[in-house]
Amino acid sequence: MTKLAFSNPTIPPGSTVLVVGANGLIASHVVDQLLAAGYQVRGTVRDPVKCAWMKTLFASRHPGSSLEIVQVSDFNAPGVWGAAVKGVAGVAVVGGGVGLTAQDLDKSLEQELPWNEALLQAAKNEPSVKSFVFTSSAWAAWTPDATKKRELTEWSFNDDAVQVASGDASPQENGITPYMAFRTLLEQRIWDWVRREKPSFTFNTVLPDTVIGECLDPENQGIPSTSGMVKWLVDGVNLHVIKHIPPQWHIDTHDAGLLYVAALITPGVNGERLFGFGDRYSWPRVCQILKKLYPDREIATLEDNGWDQTEVPNKRAEELLRGLGKDGWTSLEESVKACAECFM
Repeated sequence: MTKLAFSNPTIPPGSTVLVVGANGLIASHVVDQLLAAGYQVRGTVRDPVKCAWMKTLFASRHPGSSLEIVQVSDFNAPGVWGAAVKGVAGVAVVGGGVGLTAQDLDKSLEQELPWNEALLQAAKNEPSVKSFVFTSSAWAAWTPDATKKRELTEWSFNDDAVQVASGDASPQENGITPYMAFRTLLEQRIWDWVRREKPSFTFNTVLPDTVIGECLDPENQGIPSTSGMVKWLVDGVNLHVIKHIPPQWHIDTHDAGLLYVAALITPGVNGERLFGFGDRYSWPRVCQILKKLYPDREIATLEDNGWDQTEVPNKRAEELLRGLGKDGWTSLEESVKACAECFM
């Protein structure tokens, strides 16, 4: 059971929390940490049959807990969110449909903004909802560049990416900048809705950077998302992709899951952007850690590409983790080891 440093959580243990996109890497840890803290979870997935493993996994990890899996295959279906939020005390939006390769900024917003606003409106209309957490992205705050010293604030947004993505550059020149711009504008539009509609529930966003750490069910999830890149290094594949990723920050999978719980239940947390930046990292440094952990394995070597110099506002998020009994952020070394142990 998660140890709380306060006696009056925003939503009391035993309440139900809706987790949107519950089968993903981050979301599965959100589910795990909510169940550990004594909450019931209703998780949406696109295909319940493919996600049947979740019931078995979490029943074994948290005997006596309550996990309900509901199908939401079309996020824009009329009325789908009204049913999903019925009776819940909290909502954590962790899933989405736009990928890194998206190039059309307007089309991406047209795909994601309506259903997020519909979910917010459904939550506003449901009297039981007391807390809402939306997943943004580190890239909604800035574009990593190890050659520059800068300082981010809680309300830094990646206006540079929006400007570049709105220009005439080719997809090859833009790379993933349009995705960064999309994440920036989507979060800004969500905040616009909150300020305009003034819901009674608390509302916060989480901005996770690169997620590395344990995968709860490698057999059924694989090693998904950015944690999978650790396996790429061990397997020696896709190195041409990894070498172009600039140094930045990472967050451990367990820390990420716990941060969402903290944002949902900690009294007084409202109207905040919580930076999920636990420790600086680079993929060459990850290679070095793997070589030290597994000296007998042939681990790829990547040319050093510097170290991030950005000062980030991550103290508030760390404070919230401590409020749930966590002794600060998990180090890069610990996260890489936990990730590697899932497939080595």
